[in-house]
Parts: sequence; structure tokens; C-alpha cells
Amino acid sequence: MYQSITQNIEYLNEQLMVATNFDIISREITIAGKTCAYYCVDGFCKDDLMQKLLQYFVSMKKEDFPQSLSDFQMLIPYVEVDLKSDFSQIIQDILSGGFALFIDGYDQCVMIDSRTYPARSVQEPEKDKVLRGSKDGFVETLIFNTALIRRRIRSTDLRVEIMNAGDISITDIAICYMDSRVNHKFLDWIKGRIKNLRVDALTMNQESLAECLYPAKWFNPFPKFKYTERPDTAVAQVLEGNIIILVDNSPYAMILPVSILDMVQEADDFYFPPITGSYLRLSRFLILLISYLMTPTFLLFSMHPEWTPAGFEFIQIQDDINVPIFWQFLILELALDGLRLASVNAPSMLSTPLSVTAGLILGEFAVKSGWFNSEVMLYMAFVAIATYTHPSYELGYAFKFFRMIHLILVSLFQLPGYIIGILLTVFAIVSNKMISGQSYLYPLIPPTPENLKKALLRLRLKNGSVK
Repeated sequence: MYQSITQNIEYLNEQLMVATNFDIISREITIAGKTCAYYCVDGFCKDDLMQKLLQYFVSMKKEDFPQSLSDFQMLIPYVEVDLKSDFSQIIQDILSGGFALFIDGYDQCVMIDSRTYPARSVQEPEKDKVLRGSKDGFVETLIFNTALIRRRIRSTDLRVEIMNAGDISITDIAICYMDSRVNHKFLDWIKGRIKNLRVDALTMNQESLAECLYPAKWFNPFPKFKYTERPDTAVAQVLEGNIIILVDNSPYAMILPVSILDMVQEADDFYFPPITGSYLRLSRFLILLISYLMTPTFLLFSMHPEWTPAGFEFIQIQDDINVPIFWQFLILELALDGLRLASVNAPSMLSTPLSVTAGLILGEFAVKSGWFNSEVMLYMAFVAIATYTHPSYELGYAFKFFRMIHLILVSLFQLPGYIIGILLTVFAIVSNKMISGQSYLYPLIPPTPENLKKALLRLRLKNGSVK
């Protein structure tokens, strides 16, 4: 910075393109007989606060103005006030919503953190709803999200470190963890990766950060990160010793490291008594397994009816088969994704008519036309519903991809293909690693009985008794 206010104004006007950018506010004022200038972004500053501060500055008399800028900083009636001298940091703070005040004769500026961002209400997420529990959720404003975590953990052991990434976007990233419980070696690795990122912008928020942190192998789709919009879920993971990463402009918290057993857990498991929560969790595991095996198993039995277990002969298709069973399953796998995309992109007023129309076409009319058999429609309907029994989209699509490969293998090689498909899926899971380097099946591999029991069952709270 320069001591001359004229040089500072010329430099900032050129860097911020004040004449071109209508939302960059710049104005010269006089404070206690000294020429001053301030810069801010329209829409980011609290108007009422800045009006009161400007009234306070303008009303100052010459004899009231201190000799040093540090003493002047202490006179400002606001909480977040700092002195900055590096132009690059000053410009970054201005574009982040700060209020920069430059005073003639000083080589530092007074930076007032008066930022406020447009934000929606902290309401329950559409995706992570629960029958019981809190109804608040993360929003796109980073400081609101960290406040929701602080509200639940009132401990000095909680750490919320701020970093940024993106040479152009300079996106704020908050790392939340419990200092006494986190794996510090893994934490240092994460912070080092974020610090050394070389990317223009995190255009896709957490997904961009995830791809930069860990370039995953394309042939293994099982996710290494878990996302949640629920503050209570994020806090529970922090208390378990995991790391939460929040990215500005995103309502999702990234949880790491996570195993496949962590991916299937849900907040509702903990808002019911232990026996009910354990039942819900085990049911979710079982439904996930059945949804993966159901269509390949039915395809195998339809190719070899004599292998159908005694008493289950009724599962065989009784009507005429116009389209091979394999192609029916494959077409419906793609059709379900088409319906899902249509429901996301359809206006809310058309979502109900769309679902009714899709149900009629893919249900009654599709069977009557001869394209699909009713048994195939039934099993695919179960698979479609079972996809939503666990909270992770990525895990659902990972099993979907392997289920489609499994169908192809069964249609080509029958029983050997069925066995190869199962082995291929198991190999993809076993050979996968968490981002921390542990097995993706931890705590099953390596065996850790206490943690495995906690992962499979909803246990009572430790030290939860009354003294």
C-alpha cells in the first residue's frame, strides 16, 4: 500500500474496474479533516451498519482523531475490525464482502468485516428428512453452516479452520474437527492437499474439491465421500473423530473418511430406541443386498426353470415372453433413470401428472402392449424403491452399474456369469480404499469387533445413565 490516498485510489480503481463494474462502490469522504475513501461491493455490506459507521466517522473532530491507525481501529464501535497493508489481501476481502476504509497518510487500510450474503432459511433438507429430530439444515452460506455446528458442540476442543481454493474463485473452505479425536496425520494430509490445489475455480463445490483431493479410478464407482445437509449428522461424525469439510455456496457437508458401512447409516437410526434403530439399519443392509441380487437371480432362474427352489415355482413367468428378459431388465434400468431425470427437471406443478402418466405407461400399458412382463415390472419396481432406502446417491449408482454388468454376465455365461458377477462386485468393494488409506470394509477388515458392532447396530449412548 501507499501512504498517498491518491495513489491508493488510482490503483484500486484500476484493479477493481470501478468505472465498469456497477456493483463496486467507491466514494471519497472527509474524516476529521483527512481525505479518506472506502470501497465495498453493493449487496454484500449491511446497509444499516455502514450508515451508522459513516455517521460516526463524519462526526469525528480533528482533535478526536488519534495519531496512530491502531488507536483509530480501537475507537471504531464494531466487533470485526482489522488493519491490512497487502493489496492482494485487501482486494480479496473487498470482493468477499468487506468494507475497506483508506485514510490519507497511512500505508494501511481499515478493513471492517460487515459482510452479509443472500441466504435462504435454515429449513429441513428435502433429501435428508427424518421422522424425528431437528428440522434445520445447511444452507449456501458458510458462516451459517459453521454456526449450526458450533451451536451443537460448545467445546473448546472443536476446531473450525478456514482455507480457500481456486485461483479465480478463491472459494472459502471450512475444515471442522475435534482436536483430541481426529487423526492428525490424516488431517495434515487433507490440509496439505487443499493448500496445494491448482485449479481455477471450484465450479461444482464439493464435487470439484473431491475430484481434486482424490482422483478416483474411473472403473471403481464406489464413493469415498459421504455428503449430508443435516447439521446433527455432521456433528455426530465430528464427535466420532471424522473430518467435516464445508464449501461456501454449497449446502452439503463432506464427511471423510467413510467406509461402505458408514454410507448406509442414516440419521433416523439414532432418533429411535436402540432396538428400532438397529432394525432399521439391518433392514437397510438387507434391502441393499436384495436389490442388487434380485434381477440377476431372477434372470438366471428364468433361463433355467429347473433350478427354481421347491415351493417358489410361482415366480416363473406365466405369460408369453415377446422381449427377452435380459433386454426387459436393461431397458427398465435405463427407463427408471429417465423418469428420475424427468422428475427432477419437471416443474413442481407437473410432477404429479408426470408421475401418474409414467405409472400408467410403464405399468398397465407396458404390460398389455407385450413389451414387458408383469413379473419383470414388479422386481424392477422393488429395485427402484430400494434405491431410496439409503441416503447416498453415489452408492446407489455404484450398485446399479454392477447390477447391470451382472445381468450382462448372466445373459452371456449363465451360472458362471452369475458367480463371476458376484465376485467382481466383491472384489471392487474389497480392493477399494478409504481416502485415509484404510480398507473400504473397515471395521470388518481388519476385524475390529467393538467398531463393527457399532457400525452394524444402533447401540445405547455411552455413559448415558443418571448419576
